[in-house]
Amino acid sequence: MHMNRFLNFLMLIAIAGCGGDAAHQSDWFSEYGTLETGTPIQMQYGSPDMQPGTYTDNLIGAPIHKMAVLLPLSGPSEKTGNAVRTAVEIAVLQNAPQNLSVSFYDTASDPGVINTALMENPEIIIGPIFSSDARALRNVKPDALPALSFTSDATAVGNGVMSMALMPINSIEAIIQEMARDNIGDFLILAPDTESGHLMAGAASAASEIYNMGVSGIFYYTPGDTESIKTTSMTASMNTARTAANNRARAVLSDIMTNERLNVLEKSSLTIQLDRLSKSETLGRVPYNAVLFLGDGNDTETLASFLRYYGVATRDARFYGTALWDGSDITNDITMAGAKYATMPEMLPSFSALYERMTDAPANRMAGFGYDATNMAIGMIYSQKSNAAYLLNPSGYIGANGLIRLEPTGENERGLRIVQLNGTGTLQTVRNAPVNFITPIYNLEQRKIEPADAMELETPGIDPDDYITIPARFQEKYASETYGAHMTRPTRPVQTETITITPSDTDDVIVSPDFQPITLESVDRTYIDSVEIEE
Repeated sequence: MHMNRFLNFLMLIAIAGCGGDAAHQSDWFSEYGTLETGTPIQMQYGSPDMQPGTYTDNLIGAPIHKMAVLLPLSGPSEKTGNAVRTAVEIAVLQNAPQNLSVSFYDTASDPGVINTALMENPEIIIGPIFSSDARALRNVKPDALPALSFTSDATAVGNGVMSMALMPINSIEAIIQEMARDNIGDFLILAPDTESGHLMAGAASAASEIYNMGVSGIFYYTPGDTESIKTTSMTASMNTARTAANNRARAVLSDIMTNERLNVLEKSSLTIQLDRLSKSETLGRVPYNAVLFLGDGNDTETLASFLRYYGVATRDARFYGTALWDGSDITNDITMAGAKYATMPEMLPSFSALYERMTDAPANRMAGFGYDATNMAIGMIYSQKSNAAYLLNPSGYIGANGLIRLEPTGENERGLRIVQLNGTGTLQTVRNAPVNFITPIYNLEQRKIEPADAMELETPGIDPDDYITIPARFQEKYASETYGAHMTRPTRPVQTETITITPSDTDDVIVSPDFQPITLESVDRTYIDSVEIEE
């Protein structure tokens, strides 16, 4: 029976990343592409699909089934590996029949441990965690042997190695969907200057086209490097151009007041404008109304602080992020209140409580991945379906971390919720995670994402004359240049408003374009220049 299932899996499996031919891909999709998507299978303990004692293989004399678990159980990642191991043991104790044999292998202690595990002929492998180990496993294991790994690197899976971890592109598309609901027009992308950062920026750029938004610029910074983050923030905020525009506008007003003959009304108007401009160091708006941060919470906090310092306040641009913010101190930052990001649903309470009782520590996401992977593996081993048919169920599964569906490429789709920061350390759910795949959740094809190059700001620049009103007879004499202009695509129409200025010594009214300076939030410059980021 199991040999037939292996042969079925071998015949069907063809993962894009391992160079499978078109015929194998056709076989794979022909079996599952026509199946309807329905209600996901509940994987957690207590559901009809996971009741202990319901498997016929519990009978005396039933064959022994083998599961191998590859984790770093020693060394610097020992804590993570043992958290997953505990979750695996919980799932096995809850749901596995007595004839399931589970063997743990330490990927940190023996370079040849993968081959050692394969020699035991397991029916499925849980793990490994790191992309390098996942690649090594993919390159040596039989095609028919499935593995449920925990890497989020899409380039490390395939050939039967699948990932249970959250794929970053899911989180990016989910938050961009929310940005579209918030009517964001153009947004700025700030990403770490790493291979994954460039891929994430590419995903965000591709998603912007799907959801009809514009990317105003893409800027990369060195993770954890304050000077790099500071420089990136200054450039992205157009600080140089906006400062120059402010200085020019103030100079024009001062020169006219000093050198020209004015009546009382004109002098009063220019005085009011000059006073307003003197309260700010910058002039004009940035060419975006949102910032998408693709780094972790620590880097995001520093970036946001510098952006505010350089004149981009929360009223100018809304802040958005990804699941990389999870677990960081950003949730306690009152200055980030109102920011949104995409993350997984709250963990299954029954699993979290049991895990904490056993370990005296809260369950983390990796533990949840391990729990779900083990329950899925148990279901596959004792299912009457082929391995591929079970694992690639188009309806997906509901586990400790919510909705998940594995894909033939080895990647997965997860249902994510949208949360908002309120500065108290708690997260406010503003949009619940999907509970099924009947309506498609995502549109991006992860394997087709290309890394994005850095992109200068798309901006018509700042013309100081747009923000001040001077007597018509002086407009040609005191005409200003535009600062910071850089356009390679048509500009979107920008709505402008006018401000009515009433001089204190007259009842006459002057109508001028909006030249209100951006009110800077209070930032300690000394602290900004000396802040240190801990990884």
